[in-house]
Amino acid sequence: MLDEKEKLFYSISEASKLTGVKPYVLRYWESEFSLLSPEKTETGQRRYRKKDIELIFQIKDLLYKEGYTIAGAKRQLRKKNLKEEGKVVEIEKDYLKKELMDMLKIIGEK
Repeated sequence: MLDEKEKLFYSISEASKLTGVKPYVLRYWESEFSLLSPEKTETGQRRYRKKDIELIFQIKDLLYKEGYTIAGAKRQLRKKNLKEEGKVVEIEKDYLKKELMDMLKIIGEK
């Protein structure tokens, strides 16, 4: 997907070349997908990060390969984010449980 010499920021033309999505389509997707929000410079130029480029590939696949509508692609991205957030919550709960158990052991030893 991305070049080995990854940059910190990509211009809209670079993002377009990397993803094969025209700049006007990228601008439109920004208005439709709240997750896609590249930073803008003081002069208003878009600065896409790696996560933005990866999201563009996901949106492109959902729309062009899997045949989702914009609304359907939004739902799929929302579902994916909820699943990922759920995994993070589970990991955090397990970590906190272990930490509390360790603290109880220390307290019990005194």
